[in-house]
Amino acid sequence: MPAWSEYKKAAVERGSLALELYAVVSTPVKTPEELRANLPAHLAYQAEREQEGQLVMAGPLSDLGGDMMEGVGMIIYRAESLEAARALAEADPMHLTGTREFTIRRWLVNEGSFQLDIKLSAQSIRL
Repeated sequence: MPAWSEYKKAAVERGSLALELYAVVSTPVKTPEELRANLPAHLAYQAEREQEGQLVMAGPLSDLGGDMMEGVGMIIYRAESLEAARALAEADPMHLTGTREFTIRRWLVNEGSFQLDIKLSAQSIRL
């Protein structure tokens, strides 16, 4: 497999978007009660990252069968580097308190589409 920088350069050369984002998978390691206790601080932190343009998307993942909520979450950050994205993840109160642990990877967005339907009076958003 090529080095990340070589792959990214080749993606740009072939005309791909090559938007580098950072994918965090966050896994609970403490009790559900401790998770709930840290949730307000976590959500406030996420809202701050969103306001600053660093949080792209975040939310829970199902189990592999798609039927159960296991408490695993995914966070997509926009940052200048992997190190900067790691610092964002480390500063999340869930991770700071040891309530959750995380892994982080670079994510190179090359293709796809995104459509958004916003109805202001109905206060609805559909992706």
